[in-house]
Amino acid sequence: MDVLANSLAGLGSFLLYFSMSLAFLMLFKFVYVRITPHDEWKLVKEDKNIAAAIALAGSIIGYSIAIAGAASNSVNLVDFAVWGIVALLAQLIAFVIVRFGFMPKIVERIEAGEIPAGILMAATSVSVGLLNAACMTY
Repeated sequence: MDVLANSLAGLGSFLLYFSMSLAFLMLFKFVYVRITPHDEWKLVKEDKNIAAAIALAGSIIGYSIAIAGAASNSVNLVDFAVWGIVALLAQLIAFVIVRFGFMPKIVERIEAGEIPAGILMAATSVSVGLLNAACMTY
């Protein structure tokens, strides 16, 4: 019985961090689809746009990777929240850099259903998420 109690000793912290992670993930999706000039959620749900689905999925995965890094390296919930916001900003900046720096017509290409544009945006988001998570170490 002691083994089970010891195993479950961290359950409260797990539930707090996991709940905050899910809240941050929902916040990210909410902010991301409003910051981008095209409504990925509408493009995916109503238009069945594969390029938009790939781009949105990549952004969510990239942010999840960054949030995972923040959760595993934070020293408390406030620290986690701060790095969760940093991760959100990093993902938004990545979109802006791709849109204005490397592929100015990426929005139009995703709206048109061009899968390579969706893949490029997804790959950028995942890459930024990985780098973000790796850099959140003390």
